[in-house]
Amino acid sequence: MAANVKLGRIFGIPLELHPSWFLIFGLVTWSLAVGYFPVEYPTLPMVAYWMLGAATSLLFFGSVLIHELGHSVVALRNQVPVRRIILFIFGGVAQIGREPPDAGTEFRIAIAGPLSSLGLAAGFAGLWWLDQAIPYLAAPSVWLMRINLLLAFFNLIPGFPLDGGRILRAVIWHFTGNFYRATQVAVFTGQLAAFGFIGLGILIILTGYWLNGLWLVFIGWFLQNAAAASYAQTSLQESLRDVTVAQAMTRDCPLVSFDISLQQLVEEHVLTGGRRCFLVTENDHLRGLLTLTDVTKVPKENWAETKVGQVAVPWERIVRVEPDMPLLSALQAMDDANVNQVPVVIGDQLVGMLTREQVLHYIRVRAELGM
Repeated sequence: MAANVKLGRIFGIPLELHPSWFLIFGLVTWSLAVGYFPVEYPTLPMVAYWMLGAATSLLFFGSVLIHELGHSVVALRNQVPVRRIILFIFGGVAQIGREPPDAGTEFRIAIAGPLSSLGLAAGFAGLWWLDQAIPYLAAPSVWLMRINLLLAFFNLIPGFPLDGGRILRAVIWHFTGNFYRATQVAVFTGQLAAFGFIGLGILIILTGYWLNGLWLVFIGWFLQNAAAASYAQTSLQESLRDVTVAQAMTRDCPLVSFDISLQQLVEEHVLTGGRRCFLVTENDHLRGLLTLTDVTKVPKENWAETKVGQVAVPWERIVRVEPDMPLLSALQAMDDANVNQVPVVIGDQLVGMLTREQVLHYIRVRAELGM
């Protein structure tokens, strides 16, 4: 995702284009310009088909964006963070920062997208009714009406990770009170839907419509992978539900002096000890946290004259966790702060460090022990 094109923010949410978006934008424009518009409106000049194709394609992805904003706005209103919205080859996705806290919130977030698409379909239908006598306006209006209807109903298929799958999960979660069980059922139906798309795509390929069939196969493959990844994540969360920070943290906390240079830090601690994170002290008091990422932000030629204390993140700005805190809550706090490590404290006393690397090691050991 590092290569995404950043377009800015909407409602404070970063909006990005994945490189694959440009491919699908070109394909949609081409299919409209050489296939749909010449058949539906044969009297228009060729240049008009391409102009209408490009404009309609942009409006289509604008519709996808509004669909994802529907999810995002409802999520934000329910205090569920949204990391970013990405438009890519399969449409768009709003990356929600954490799972909804209850079934009702899950339902509201999930249903908001299809409702947004249905609203757009109604709006474009109204435009078509007003401008149907003007081909240059009617052509995109009627196509966008149909595609938004398709987008709404496609997303209502009851299979995770589609919106319909999330709605199904919310309903089962509401009646059973078991989020994990609800996810299992929604993922199973999502995998059935994914294999259905793949099978249908193969049949269409065999009938000679290989491009349409291949597209359905890719959609099915994407849904299958997304469902499997969601299930793996939920299973991991379930296995760690009763684990605390104390069980996964390390008590080995490397300390470095506030006034040593970055050059000395690298030579004496990073290269020899392989450390990536250090707590910075001055007169036996904790002053901050320094990571290898912070070091690399300083040009190498300036390491000798730059002190550790000048680069370290001040202690008062550092996210901290307690040893009896649930590990999942600590990981969520790390995600929210976009950090890879946090100090573990009891009051003002440092007792350990929690790092993503240590958590992964803990998970691997549990897996090897069959826990």
